Amino acid sequence: MTPQRVTLITLGVTDLPAARAFYRRLGWVEHGASQDGVAFYQMHGAVLGLFGRSDLAADQGRPDAVLGTGAVTLAQNFATEAEVDAAYAAALAAGGTGLKAPEKVFWGGYSGYWSDPDGHVWEVAMNPFWPLNSDGSLTLP
Repeated sequence: MTPQRVTLITLGVTDLPAARAFYRRLGWVEHGASQDGVAFYQMHGAVLGLFGRSDLAADQGRPDAVLGTGAVTLAQNFATEAEVDAAYAAALAAGGTGLKAPEKVFWGGYSGYWSDPDGHVWEVAMNPFWPLNSDGSLTLP
C-alpha cells in the first residue's frame, strides 16, 4: 500500500443539482458511476465527488455536524500564465466567484483563486519550478 495518496476528494454542497450544473458549465464531465445523491468526476488518477452537505455529515457518522468550506484549497497547475488566465476566466464565466485575480506572486510563480458556488476554494497556478508532465500531471522535482 502507498500511504501518500488521495484517490477521492468529496466536496459537501448545499444544492447538488446546482453544483452539478456549475461543474458542467466549467467543462467537467460527470462519470456514469454518479447517482441521484452524488456526482463523480474522473480526474487524472483520482476522482472528485459532490455530495450534499447533510448527507456527507451523516455518512461521516456525525449527522448533526455543520460542515464548512474554504479551509482547504484545491489547486490546478498549468504550464503557462495564459493557461492560468484562461482557467480563471472560465471559472468566473461558469458562475464561480473571483477571490484573487491571477498575478505574479512572491514565490516566483503566477496564481489566482476562485471559489465555486458552495465556497470551495480553487487555486489556478503556474509554478516555474514545478514543470508539468506531458499529460498535465505534477511530479515534484
